[in-house]
Amino acid sequence: MGGPSWPDLQCLVRRKPAATSSAGRAEAADGGGGQHLAKTLTIPHLAAIGVGSTIGAGIYVLVGTVAREHTGPGLTVSFLIAGVAAALSALCYAELSCRFPSAGSAYHYSYICIGESVAWLIGWALILEYTIGGSSVARGISPNLALFFGGQDKLPFFLAQSSFVEGIITTANIIVMLFVICAGGWLGFRNGWVGYKGPEGYFPNGVGGVISGSATLFFAFIGFDTVASTAEEVKNPQRDLPLGMGLTLSLCCFLYMMVSAVVVGLVPYRAIDPNTPISSAFAQYGMQWAEYVVSSGAVLALIASLIGGILPQPRIIMAMARDGLLPPLFSAVNRQTQVPILSTILTGTCAAILAFFMDVSQLAGMVSVGTLLAFTTVAISVLVVRYAPPYEMPMEVALAGKPETLTSCSGHSEQDEQNLEDPFGNAPTVSEIASKARRQKAMRCIVLICLGVIIFISAVSFSSLPFYVRMTACTIGGLLLFSSSIVLLCIGQDKSSLGQTGGFMCPLVPLLPICCIIVNAYLLMNLGSHTWIRVSIWMAAGALIYLFYGLKHSSLAGMAYHRISHS
Repeated sequence: MGGPSWPDLQCLVRRKPAATSSAGRAEAADGGGGQHLAKTLTIPHLAAIGVGSTIGAGIYVLVGTVAREHTGPGLTVSFLIAGVAAALSALCYAELSCRFPSAGSAYHYSYICIGESVAWLIGWALILEYTIGGSSVARGISPNLALFFGGQDKLPFFLAQSSFVEGIITTANIIVMLFVICAGGWLGFRNGWVGYKGPEGYFPNGVGGVISGSATLFFAFIGFDTVASTAEEVKNPQRDLPLGMGLTLSLCCFLYMMVSAVVVGLVPYRAIDPNTPISSAFAQYGMQWAEYVVSSGAVLALIASLIGGILPQPRIIMAMARDGLLPPLFSAVNRQTQVPILSTILTGTCAAILAFFMDVSQLAGMVSVGTLLAFTTVAISVLVVRYAPPYEMPMEVALAGKPETLTSCSGHSEQDEQNLEDPFGNAPTVSEIASKARRQKAMRCIVLICLGVIIFISAVSFSSLPFYVRMTACTIGGLLLFSSSIVLLCIGQDKSSLGQTGGFMCPLVPLLPICCIIVNAYLLMNLGSHTWIRVSIWMAAGALIYLFYGLKHSSLAGMAYHRISHS
């Protein structure tokens, strides 16, 4: 028996269509079943969801650790750099959420732009991310609440499952952070900002310390992507989604920078308590009662993060079930509430069980993998949709007597390729042939750009390699990245794609998405071998599920592909 043929392998890169209208998108995403999510969200809702998901309790600890180990008084600059780096991904998300406003976020975008197998792996990684993320947050709520009751054993049982409306919790958390900024600013001006008067200056570890600190602080901005997962529930997605993400990042970056400026100004950075940097800073000025205010903020941040972390997961599972990659029961939407109740109950239960029985702190690094992989594929998807958008659309068709002219995945046989006719017998025009050739060249450039990034970042990250090996790899990767980017610029963007956003467009393409890919690849390469081993096991399990279930039950299985005319 021979190995798999090219048409068989093309099943892995088949792409689902993106409808040209909002109604068409919702219908396509829903599989025609008529079960849609309720469109009730506006900009304030999106900002509450985004800020609540982004500002976790980590900010109440992270400022002390990063200031002591990396940045010193320059912590504020590191937060700014990290915010700008996160904004690169946010801009990519903003365009794709306007183009394809449906549930699924990065999974949905990569399915349309890259292919089914990549989309499955992204969706599978995001399922792990949100499950572990929700479990980690749930485990962190009780210890912080115990402070108010004199110990863990005195914590009332009913508080372990309490929840509030996301907007109320987020507002209360922001109030606590504003208290830290205002009260800390008052103490700083009153006592002369002693933290900024150290003999080592503003950047004790130089520019390198600031950059390494920003790499750690980048993860404090993860959470804005939750906004994109609610795209199908937004009343006006083309307008509200970009504004919601922009408002989320702007507000979070402002609060982070102001809080960090106050903390490192009140206490010399070497004297900051790495575990309780904010409350201990107030305690040094006789404000021990502020510890309870800060701890309440940490609790509120944890609860908001829990709600925000659990929110996108059932929607991703629902989107995958709609596409046939998971059993259809997970795509069910309650007709009264218009939310995926079964998926929500399942994901919440799994997160609760994981939080109760496991020490999820050991798996915390796996959360970052799913997010960074999603950020990377979203940036790649922007390049694809601008330079090499799909030129074929899957359509169900049966040609009696000519089964050999169709393949279940690729839509056409080798003979069809030679005759340049699609399965419907339509011959392409000269302009369509030229457009297809241009898109194929652009796709090769995008692949080479990704390969160049991998080679370059690997050489930079793996310091254990011999110097000449690293320099050679850096040169090869850099040249490949630079030359492919220049060729992509010369090819130019696809004109048919430029007018189909329906809203926001990412600026500085292809430079901005390429920078986004580089930043995310660098962070992925430096997550540690143990994290990658655990993630690889999870991904391998997902690959088996896809090969034995998703590949056969995909909604694109058995479809022929018809060329799209953009004239």
